[in-house]
Amino acid sequence: MRRLRGGLQALLVYAVLAFLAAVYVAPIAFMVVGSLKPDARVLADMGSAAAFVPAEASLENYRDVFGRVSFGRFLFNSVLITGAIMLGGLLVNGFLGYALARLRWRGRGWVLAGLLALLILPLEAIAVPLFYQVTLLGWRDTYVVQILPFVAHAFFVYLFYVFFLGLPKELEEAARMDGASVLGTYFRIILPNAKPAFATVAILTFLFQWGQYLWPLMVTSGERVRPLPVAIAAFRTLPPLQWGDILAFGVMMVAPVIVVFLAFQRWFVRGVAESGLKG
Repeated sequence: MRRLRGGLQALLVYAVLAFLAAVYVAPIAFMVVGSLKPDARVLADMGSAAAFVPAEASLENYRDVFGRVSFGRFLFNSVLITGAIMLGGLLVNGFLGYALARLRWRGRGWVLAGLLALLILPLEAIAVPLFYQVTLLGWRDTYVVQILPFVAHAFFVYLFYVFFLGLPKELEEAARMDGASVLGTYFRIILPNAKPAFATVAILTFLFQWGQYLWPLMVTSGERVRPLPVAIAAFRTLPPLQWGDILAFGVMMVAPVIVVFLAFQRWFVRGVAESGLKG
């Protein structure tokens, strides 16, 4: 009887998980299938099971996207902006997390308290004064204005801080006995042992920044530095309204996120576990 009850509970859990997976996958499946259909079929099949059947499939919508807008330019902008934020963030946030976790210096407690306070402060709360500041500096409609404000991130500093607290202090003590400097210890000893934390922060930074919309919308006005999220919003307003083209644009914008996550999900899960459960 107990074995039967356990089997029924496991079946119920799997049924719930399968339902939730279907709910999350359905919009992506609809977008991919719709991007392969003629525009008329996208609207005609909406609301029925036929919406998930790739009837009359072709790549015409994808060719239309490249013919109507400079998709390659928008993709380059997103890769450049996200990549710069990710690489700069690994350096800056890693340094600050290590300094808070391992070094003892005056004002450390205040910086840590301020960091924790910043965790609950959304971008919308500082968007207007930040916009005013970058306007005074003449940074609008540039790559710099989309990169520099997001390199340092309180949440990622905290992830590094928690992870570094869990590393054995004997590693640093041995390095310093051998004459290594603070920077030498960080790059030669700490960094190789913190690969899961760096992988987690890199993936999360990519996921957060790739879909950034509000700030680029505020600070860009031309196509030269426009990233994909703003570009697809502008693409939707271009006549004629072709839903097949819009879905094709969406597929090409979402595909890098899915590929990056699937490629590095093992590191992501390991890094979240080690960063979040230690300390």
